[in-house]
Amino acid sequence: MGSPITFSGFNQIDFNLVLNSIMTQASQPLVALQNRQAALQSQISTYDSLNSKVQALRTSADRLGSAGSVSTLSATSSDDAAVGASVTNDASPGTYEVVVNELARTQVTASTSGAPDANTTVVANGGTLTIGGVTVTVGGNVTLQGLADAINDTDGIGVTAAVVRTAPGVYRLVLSGNLTGVANAFTVTNGLTGGTGVTFGGNAVEASDASLLVNSIPVTGSSNTFTDVVTGLTLTARKKDPSAVIRVEIAPDSSSLKSKVEDFITAYNDLVKFSNEQRAAAAKGDAASIGREPMLRQLRNSLRSELLGPHGAEVVTRLAEVGVGLTSTGTLELDESRFDEAIQSDGEAVRAMFAGTGGVFPSIEHVLDEYSAAAGFIPSAKDRLTKQIGAMDGQIAAMQARLALQRETLQREFTEADQAMTRLKNQSSSLSSIGGSLGSSLF
Repeated sequence: MGSPITFSGFNQIDFNLVLNSIMTQASQPLVALQNRQAALQSQISTYDSLNSKVQALRTSADRLGSAGSVSTLSATSSDDAAVGASVTNDASPGTYEVVVNELARTQVTASTSGAPDANTTVVANGGTLTIGGVTVTVGGNVTLQGLADAINDTDGIGVTAAVVRTAPGVYRLVLSGNLTGVANAFTVTNGLTGGTGVTFGGNAVEASDASLLVNSIPVTGSSNTFTDVVTGLTLTARKKDPSAVIRVEIAPDSSSLKSKVEDFITAYNDLVKFSNEQRAAAAKGDAASIGREPMLRQLRNSLRSELLGPHGAEVVTRLAEVGVGLTSTGTLELDESRFDEAIQSDGEAVRAMFAGTGGVFPSIEHVLDEYSAAAGFIPSAKDRLTKQIGAMDGQIAAMQARLALQRETLQREFTEADQAMTRLKNQSSSLSSIGGSLGSSLF
């Protein structure tokens, strides 16, 4: 409680100062409640920050917890511009010599007739144009561009039509197959009538299949991409050169996986840093901190347990065996040489420990989901705080109403007191004047 307020000097008193002093004292419970509400709102923002860090860690764990994305092999081509190569974990280390004898191509057929423009000259006013067994019917005057549009609007026709200017004042209709390979070649049967006419001759480009030699074994296909020649290996023919031998090698590779592990370590250490900062802030009495929340400690303990514990059923069962370990400060670090050695020695065992059944990273994902999912610990904590803040809104409004009434009452009482003092002062002045008059008459 503050010191008592005393009045003196009659109406020389600054009633506004007195009123504000009283109301400041009376408002202390309101201020304390508002400060508490602001702290809770800050805690919600802090939980949002925690959730974003958990989500970042969850994303990096997901990249290591999916068997399809955890590769310990790589495929390299001696000439990527001629033959591209990629690999999945179903592949085995090996070397392959590839020769591209032919590329798969799409058929291209151009009209032998030309029109002086694309959008004005009527080239047909009836009939049909059958492409690859699919018929396009013309029911009125049509220009070259209109015919191309009608072809492109026909479902399942398997070609794309375009109007091309081949010389000044000469426009032709060009039909290009949508798929490569001999099996996707098409014929054109012209039944158009009227107009200036449209005629077709030979093909500008013949449809062809890709033809490779893989370790001297002939391989053909309608596409330039081969996924079934070597298990787990995808070859993409890009340049025809029968005289060039392209060397494709599948070998153990730790670089891609290492990069993902480093991303996970960065995200984990960021979460640890956040946790430490919250604990330090709480120790200093920061009301906006969540450092004393058991949930934050529980999250770190759960993650630590998964990071240190055994996973999977292969030869490699712990992260420490591949060079991923906890420091004395609780952060993660990577021993790169040990990691590279583990991949070279038994990459499949490492992959199984990472992403296989009971793998470390699917387990970590499960832990993180318990915190960040819609019904997880973090959203639940935020909901609890939001409800507290909502309840405080009503309390604050009620206290503000009471304080407003108190101010109004005091202001009215002070006004009446000031008026009474003014009357007393006026009466005192009158009495003094009368006394002065009497004194002068006596003397």
